[in-house]
Amino acid sequence: MNAIVELKNVSFSAQDQIIVREFSYAFNEGKCTAIVGPSGSGKSTVLKLAAGLLVPTEGGSIFRGKDIFSMSRRETLDFRREAAVVFQDSALWANQTVLQILELPLRIHFPKMTASERAKRVLEVLDEVGYKRDTSIRPAKLSMGEQKLIGFARALLCRPSLLFLDEWTESLDDSSSQRLIHLVRRHLSEKNTAIFVSHDFRIVRNLADYIVMIVGGKLKSIASREQMEEDEDLAQHIEFGTA
Repeated sequence: MNAIVELKNVSFSAQDQIIVREFSYAFNEGKCTAIVGPSGSGKSTVLKLAAGLLVPTEGGSIFRGKDIFSMSRRETLDFRREAAVVFQDSALWANQTVLQILELPLRIHFPKMTASERAKRVLEVLDEVGYKRDTSIRPAKLSMGEQKLIGFARALLCRPSLLFLDEWTESLDDSSSQRLIHLVRRHLSEKNTAIFVSHDFRIVRNLADYIVMIVGGKLKSIASREQMEEDEDLAQHIEFGTA
């Protein structure tokens, strides 16, 4: 299998604290990988290192064989179009409307798109995620769940081949969670890739092809879905590790 993203002996420190230690893993293209571990273990940091949102203190973050932080401006722009992130806190611009937030990636990556084409695409993704409210309001007027839907819609806009998802169903009711899970399944059915962090073992068990466990900032174990299905003790170990 080909690796779409690879972390090579990556460490990351912040405020004199080591958060990730000598982490190496190759994420397979066309597969779904869950990153699990206890709270504070470094899961989200590993996800952000893989997504090129954090610069490693040591080691390399590689996308399709190229170090993310050695890319040209054009290569970086292509990477940002192909790899989209759903943040745990949604990370929406507070001073922008929903429409403005969602139009921005289209303006950047598809500058020749007309206003009507942008509006059509925005409405398409909002319908897919199940957002029903006005697009002229700002994030402060939305619930946390609604903000998460907007963050997910933003990630889908440019039809990425790689999704990074950080606690992407948190703050959502069951119906909305199932809708987003369906969208990720559709994304994967098109031979795309997803890498996600979740505390919900049901999602991990039913969606992930591979499970990577992190404890204390270090890679603790790796398991495939098949291994977990065949070994209930292993499944319980991973379930305990998602708490």
